[in-house]
Amino acid sequence: MTITQLKYTLAVAEHGNFTTASDKCFVTQPTLSMQVQKLEEELGVVIFNRSTKPLQVTEIGQKVLFQAKKIVEESSRMNDVVSEEKGIIGGTLKVGIIPTVSSTLLPLFLNIFTKKHKNVELKIEEFNTETINQKLEDNTIDCAIAATPLNNNRIIERPLYYEPFVAYVPNHHFLAGNKVLEVDDLSNGDILILQDGHCFRDQVLNLCSFEDLNKQYELKSGSFETLINLSNNGPWMTIIPYLHSNNLSPKNLENIIPFQDPSPAREISMIYSKSQLKLPVINALMTTISSVIRGQIKYNDIKIMSPVN
Repeated sequence: MTITQLKYTLAVAEHGNFTTASDKCFVTQPTLSMQVQKLEEELGVVIFNRSTKPLQVTEIGQKVLFQAKKIVEESSRMNDVVSEEKGIIGGTLKVGIIPTVSSTLLPLFLNIFTKKHKNVELKIEEFNTETINQKLEDNTIDCAIAATPLNNNRIIERPLYYEPFVAYVPNHHFLAGNKVLEVDDLSNGDILILQDGHCFRDQVLNLCSFEDLNKQYELKSGSFETLINLSNNGPWMTIIPYLHSNNLSPKNLENIIPFQDPSPAREISMIYSKSQLKLPVINALMTTISSVIRGQIKYNDIKIMSPVN
């Protein structure tokens, strides 16, 4: 039994067929099939029912895969132990990131980081906060960038930056023309919010009670761009994170109104399991993000209230 055999078997289970699994593992399909078959012969069990389409895992195969995953994870952690001891910045880093952060933050740091750290392979995927928590628990990602605090005593939260909220108020809205807004002003406006599952939605609702939102309609979306377009063509306004305003057209940027100091804001942190061993790479990623964000959010010009949960 080898680690390679276990990795190939897990790949087959993940992708549902041998051909796709071999492509993902960068080996020929016969080579991968032979290694999986050798594992089955050594164990004396059938892991995959090959007569079904798509491929199905047998009952005993489920148990084998469960152990195989643990073995492969622990073998990779051996390399992490050595890398941490030597301070090596290299290897694969699997990063989760919440959708309301990825579109504005990734373009700021990704190219800079990959050029500086050519030995690091970043695998970044969007997840909501609940999924990120689960993936950190089962070690399918190494770290994540998310809004905090999460109140999870099994993970470490290291703040990267504090991002103020700003109001997007079209010129036909009754709040248009204000130089600044106060949080209390939100109780009088028709506010469009993100759909369920986004932590930013919950943060906005904590600023203004749901009872203050118009009950005649309920318009929700998964993107700030949609909320802005709807606001431009209706009686609404919306709330967006500060960095999203940097991507607006000059015309739409005129509709941004900041909040009175101290501004409501969200805390964005790097989070990872307390048992995480890839700290040299995570620290390098944090350093890059912190360096680029300083030029985007001028903290000297913005006073921030306690982060909105």
